[in-house]
Amino acid sequence: MIPPVADERENLLAYLAEQRKGIRTTAHGLTDEQARLRPIPSSALSVGGLIKHVTVMERTWMGTVLGQPRTMSESAYRDDFTVGPDESLQSLLDQYAEAATETETMIVGIADLGQPVPVPKGVPWFPSDVDAWSVRWVLAHLIEEVARHAGHADILREAIDGATMYELVAAADGWPETDWLKPWRPATVTD
Repeated sequence: MIPPVADERENLLAYLAEQRKGIRTTAHGLTDEQARLRPIPSSALSVGGLIKHVTVMERTWMGTVLGQPRTMSESAYRDDFTVGPDESLQSLLDQYAEAATETETMIVGIADLGQPVPVPKGVPWFPSDVDAWSVRWVLAHLIEEVARHAGHADILREAIDGATMYELVAAADGWPETDWLKPWRPATVTD
C-alpha cells in the first residue's frame, strides 16, 4: 500500500508507481525464456510482452501530454506485446524504469493537472466528441491500464510456475517467512 500522501499529484504518481511495481513483481525470478512464455490461450500475452507494452503505452501517453503526434500503427501495437530475440527481461525492466522516471519528471514539471491534453484525431478507439482530456485524466488512465495488465501478468505468472502475488511480493521485498506466508523461491531441480 502506498503511504499517506500530501496532495493529488503525489497521490496519482504514488498509485501509478504501485501499479508499476505490481507488474514488475510478476517478473521476479523469471528467466528470459519464462518471460516469453504464453501459457494461456491468448497467443499475444507473456509477462515480458506485457512489461514491454506498458512501457510503450506510458511513453505514448506522455508524448500525447506533450502534444507529440501518435504514430503507432496496428502492427506496431501488436509488436509491442512481443519480446524480440535481442531483448532480455532485464532490458525490458530497465526500459520500464526509465519510462517511469521520464513520466514522474514530466508530471512534476506541469503546474496544473487540469492542463488540457488534446484528444488525438483519427484514432478509432478515442472519442470523436471530446476535444481534450486533462493531465489528471491521463494519469488516472495510466493507473487503470497498468493495473489491468498487472492482473493479466498475475495470471500468466501463476500459469508459468504457480507463483502468486503475495509470495512474489514477499520474495521481491525480502519479507520474512511467517506461518501464513512463505516468500516465493525458485523450484529446486532434483536428480
